[in-house]
Amino acid sequence: MEIGEALSPALRVVDLWAADTLLTTDDNVAFVPAFRRLLRDTAEQVRRRAIPPCPFPGRPAEEVFRLLAADQTEFRERYWFLRWGETVDNLSSYAYLDDALVLVFAFWRSDPAGREDRGRVFSATICPDEFTATLDAAVDLLEAKTAGRR
Repeated sequence: MEIGEALSPALRVVDLWAADTLLTTDDNVAFVPAFRRLLRDTAEQVRRRAIPPCPFPGRPAEEVFRLLAADQTEFRERYWFLRWGETVDNLSSYAYLDDALVLVFAFWRSDPAGREDRGRVFSATICPDEFTATLDAAVDLLEAKTAGRR
């Protein structure tokens, strides 16, 4: 995660990355009060290990994504992840927790910059504690910058 310039007291450029892929391809301007809350909530969810285990054990992450995306029931909603507003509304994303936190995602719109990743499934695996530390650090930085501190 990269926290960029402030566009106003409540708006800040934020670039999000996973699997060496920029996620904020459509809109990288976050409304800071809501974005901080969403980051905190996600960090707490992961910290409590309130992420379900892999719904399809033994299958590759990309196949897990496709199976969840095809499911039209409430079952897949248990795996929704990175629901952080407009900054990532171009993604379909899920997560599950085994020993590590596994993120699987795909862009459902073409990249305005012309990159054609629409429909391609990406996956990233990260230690849950590292993930929460990253979110906590981002929240701290957003709070410090919003308060006018460095």
